[in-house]
Amino acid sequence: MCGIAGYFQMNGEAPPDRELLGRMVNIIRHRGPDEFGAYFDNKCVLGQARLSIIDLSGGSQPLGNEDETIWITFNGEIFNYIELRPELEKAGHKFRTNSDTEVIVHAYEQWGKDCLSRFNGQFAFAIYDKKNRSLFIARDRLGIRPVFYTVHNGRFYFASEIKSIFCDSSIPRKIDYRGLDEIFTWWTTSPPRTAFENISELEAGTYIEIENGHSQISRYWSMEYPEEFDRKRSLNSWAEELHALLVDSVRLRLRADVPVGAYLSGGLDSSATTALVKRFTQNRIETFSIAFHDKAYDESDYQNRMAEYLGTNHHQVKCSFKDIAENFPKVIWHTERPILRTAPTPLYMLSALVRQNKFKVVLTGEGSDEILGGYDIFKETLIRKFWAKDPESSWRPSLLRRLYPTLPLSGSRAKFYLETFYKAGLADIDKFHFSHIPRINTTVKIKEYFTEEVKELIGDYDSPGVFGRDLPDSFFRWHHLARAQYLEAGSLLSGYLLSSQGDRVSAANSVEGRFPFLDHRVAEFGATIPPWHKILGLKEKLVLKKAMRAELPPEITGRVKQPYMAPDSNSFTQPDSPEYIGRMLSESVIRRVGIFNPDYVSKLQAKCGRLAHAHLSFKDNMSFIGILSTQLLVDFYIDNFRIPESLSKGSFTVWKEDIG
Repeated sequence: MCGIAGYFQMNGEAPPDRELLGRMVNIIRHRGPDEFGAYFDNKCVLGQARLSIIDLSGGSQPLGNEDETIWITFNGEIFNYIELRPELEKAGHKFRTNSDTEVIVHAYEQWGKDCLSRFNGQFAFAIYDKKNRSLFIARDRLGIRPVFYTVHNGRFYFASEIKSIFCDSSIPRKIDYRGLDEIFTWWTTSPPRTAFENISELEAGTYIEIENGHSQISRYWSMEYPEEFDRKRSLNSWAEELHALLVDSVRLRLRADVPVGAYLSGGLDSSATTALVKRFTQNRIETFSIAFHDKAYDESDYQNRMAEYLGTNHHQVKCSFKDIAENFPKVIWHTERPILRTAPTPLYMLSALVRQNKFKVVLTGEGSDEILGGYDIFKETLIRKFWAKDPESSWRPSLLRRLYPTLPLSGSRAKFYLETFYKAGLADIDKFHFSHIPRINTTVKIKEYFTEEVKELIGDYDSPGVFGRDLPDSFFRWHHLARAQYLEAGSLLSGYLLSSQGDRVSAANSVEGRFPFLDHRVAEFGATIPPWHKILGLKEKLVLKKAMRAELPPEITGRVKQPYMAPDSNSFTQPDSPEYIGRMLSESVIRRVGIFNPDYVSKLQAKCGRLAHAHLSFKDNMSFIGILSTQLLVDFYIDNFRIPESLSKGSFTVWKEDIG
């Protein structure tokens, strides 16, 4: 994992701005503090902040081909680079490093944009073709590694993080209110939209080509589900193939010239990946986890049991209310968007623990729930689909009570709440987002806090419809579970879990996460597994539990899933809460920023303080966190953005100029 940044002159040429590139690289040096590289000519400027993982001494970037007509700056990993290299050498390409970066360069020379289909990896890279005077930028299939861009004054700017683009002080920094509207609907924006006006995000599975003053975005991969499933194949057969794919995915993701650790949350997914790592090492695995002072969120008992069962050397960071409140502003600086839960904050602390133990790479279980049907939203969808066949049934909605037996309400109140909440949208079974209507209905209530002026600016914008704009032709012929999985992977996975809870908080501490469940072969295979082998009754991820039964104890494979969560508004209403909270939520600052109604915010703040030790609704919790994170975002990026000093020429390990 690294940081990439640069710009491309859309038309003509201009002298390169070395100081600007220095600032763009400097502000994302947390992504790759090991060395810094630059390439300049009058058409293109490429920068790199490198986290050295493969070919530590030879893999410096930007890197060129044999005749230096093609240059790359690359963030991520191509895990199958060892397998691709002999094929490229046979075709006549000469290598001077042992890096995966050079494999991309020669693969692009050999196959052009079709090289993307050959890569097994997580990546965002920019390739400058000097002969064609063109720029090619691509992002991995599932959106693990980010890349943002904008066009301003005839330049195409790109970077791993938006803050890098803002290092050109002439680029306007404004909040995109429709971007906020999307976040307060789906928890994320729909690419290319971001939280900032005129700053775009390249969508997962796409690439952009810039040549002769024009840009063109194309899709090279998307998730597809079958219209019919194989009903004859046994669960054991599906589980065996899944296990074989996961073993190979883990094998590839252990490729590194530095030690590799693993996250161990105590749940099925991270336990599975850690157990599979044991196949490839005789050494004790280093594992890392989060514990919470608040027992309602703590899974440390399961973590410790799994660490003992697998014989790992386990490291644990314990997270308190105070820790969340103190680290929250740092998290918003890195997420570059509002968030609705505090969950990224403990993960930020976890990646810091990894780095403190001198590790750069960890394997995690992310993606399993989306690929194999692990979330409650999928079970809710199946129950609501069953209920929709007989909306007046008195017993069908009782399945929801079985799904949420620990809901902190009395029996009659819980029954009323569940039936009222999940019945909303029951008649909309043919809508593309039927599965997500209950979640959306809760999230959109945050928008009640917008000022009337912001509501007018947003207008009648259809934020619930943004992820339905480019659906596959066969989408409505898919099983309801497949539709829900597709939407969840396309929205929350890439836009939040792999971003705010993934890349951004790990990169903040110079740590690279690797995700065996997000190997595209695993994802594509998972799409073909019949729904009844993923969810049977109310039991989730049946096929994965079957696949891992020989390597994990029954207490893990039989455990009811506990979603990863962290304390929300409680973290900010303690007697020793940091000063910034009151300042960011003060009437004067709320009024000056102008996004939220100060009277409504004041009432919410009082309510959260009054009910700090009681059950607070999801709506109130999300509203509090969403408002506070938005206020911090404006403070950091609109009102008080600080451009770093430039890296000097001597600070760049690689410095290549080709001017004149």
